[in-house]
Amino acid sequence: MKRLSVVLALVAGLLLPLGAADTATAAACTHPEYVTSSPDGMWGNRGYWVHNDMWNASSYHVSQTLSACSFRNWKVTATADNSSGDGAVKTYPNVHKDFHNWSTGHEPRLRSFSHISSTWAARTPHVGVYDAAYDIWLNGVPGEHEVMIWTENFHQVPSGSGASHVATRRFGGHRWKVWATDDNGYIAFVPAHRLTHGKLALKKMLDWLVARGHLPHDVTLGAIDFGFEIVSTGGSPARFKVNDFSLTTRR
Repeated sequence: MKRLSVVLALVAGLLLPLGAADTATAAACTHPEYVTSSPDGMWGNRGYWVHNDMWNASSYHVSQTLSACSFRNWKVTATADNSSGDGAVKTYPNVHKDFHNWSTGHEPRLRSFSHISSTWAARTPHVGVYDAAYDIWLNGVPGEHEVMIWTENFHQVPSGSGASHVATRRFGGHRWKVWATDDNGYIAFVPAHRLTHGKLALKKMLDWLVARGHLPHDVTLGAIDFGFEIVSTGGSPARFKVNDFSLTTRR
């Protein structure tokens, strides 16, 4: 979500199950390297940023604390509710890698990459309203296009009521619904079932969107994030944890 400081043969094999070694839960983060409750608290680690990102919390009663041992082993404890009834996302704690050059504004074209893939593993509380998702920003950060790839949906709706269901496809043996706004400013892949860990061929999914006309052929890549869009925790503290994350790119 927003931050300021995300033809069947084409998509076959996009979601690839990991082997037993890859699904192991990360060691408990008992002595975190970084802890913050700041709405924009952010920590750099090995080329990635771990971000508390309480981007839309100021008008609501929300608290959130992030603890990180590394970019691939971190958690947040959040308290939020939906007493307003508007269903708004309040926070998006995440790990991300920027491709946008914040000094020059330059971004690489998506087509300059031959391969982009990512692994993830996450644990969620199964209370309230939230989703776990990749958030990919294109043509800027925030940019003209936001592509979300949900791995879990708990009582959430893509982009509130602003997106329409435009396609259903099976990627790598899993069925996904694809949602998009009329201007393709927001696009979401939503799986039929909860996915707690795996490997995604992100470049192939984005190329499929280009082939369908949802993204322009000369689109640039701004950032790739993975985290949790939190609407509500039912008003009580709830924990969201990333146990694994990696990003592999080739050009």
